[in-house]
Formats: sequence, C-alpha cells, structure tokens
Amino acid sequence: MYKHILVAVDGSETSNLALKESIKLAKEQHAALRLIHVVDETPAYMIVEAPYPIRQYQEALRKAGEKELTDCAAMVRDKGVIFDTKLAIVETITQRICDLINEEAEQWPADLIVIGTHGRRGFNHLLLGSVAEGVIRLATKPVLIIRSS
Repeated sequence: MYKHILVAVDGSETSNLALKESIKLAKEQHAALRLIHVVDETPAYMIVEAPYPIRQYQEALRKAGEKELTDCAAMVRDKGVIFDTKLAIVETITQRICDLINEEAEQWPADLIVIGTHGRRGFNHLLLGSVAEGVIRLATKPVLIIRSS
C-alpha cells in the first residue's frame, strides 16, 4: 500500500498523464502526493553571451517552475487529494534532474515515484537522454513509468 507518492511534473503531455495517474492512485490508496518540479539552472553558467544577466535567467526559470507547480496543484486540489509541492534546483553541473528526484524520494520519504516518459529511442534518446531512465537506474523506491499515448 502506498502512503506517499512522489510525482515529477514538467508541463509535458507525459508529465500531465503521470500526474493524472498519480491522483487516481492517491485517491485509491488514500495516499498523499508530493509534486516535484526540478529547475536546471546549469545551462545559464555555460552560456558565454547571455542576452540578459544570468540572475534574471535563473529567476525566470524558477518562476516558470513555480507556475508549473501552481497549475498542477490546482488539478490535484480539485480532486480532493492531500498534497504538497517542492521546487528543486539543479545548481551545479555535477547534479542531474534524476538525482534530485531520487533524493527527494528518499528524504520525503516516498513509497512510489511516478514519472512520465516520451519513450524516445535511437538517436533522439542518445541526444536528449531520459530523466525517467536516470530515475529508474538510481531509484531505491518503486517507479511507475507513464508513457504518452
């Protein structure tokens, strides 16, 4: 039985499907949700000539992440599920989004991690990688992967 379900949200179609599935599970299991959105600020450090100061870029990323959490929270609130939100920040090039998701799953502590995946293969997978794959590889908790339809 799951009591704490961590769901990673990023505004993508697969993330929204993962959120819907986690809401359904939370209702069935009488579980609490934690919505996590990870902002990766490291590209800001790699830009040689940014069109605006790095601090403004980072603030814009954080505000967008907070808006994503607010939008997702509204969806969960409408379904009557207990939840909270967490904005996590990748601040160094040694951190990865999947690391922060798994760290949050340990610290909270989650009984289940729910995450969406695009299911990319081949060259696209090589170029873009997969946060979901990284979560699976590092997770010490069960992971439910939701694919796009």
